[in-house]
Amino acid sequence: MMNDRDSLLRQIHEMRSEHRDLDTVIALLTTQSATDQLHLLRLKKRKLLLKDEIARLESRLIPDQTA
Repeated sequence: MMNDRDSLLRQIHEMRSEHRDLDTVIALLTTQSATDQLHLLRLKKRKLLLKDEIARLESRLIPDQTA
């Protein structure tokens, strides 16, 4: 059980790191006038997908409560 939890925490950490990196790249690209809008849109979509996946993995860390 602990190995599974450690694995989830490691995945979440890696995804958060990628999410921060994408945030930095997106911010840089939005300051440039000659930005490829399709590329920017794909980066933003990837960032949103990461956010959703992080939330899904974090919810798996919360133990089920019995009623």
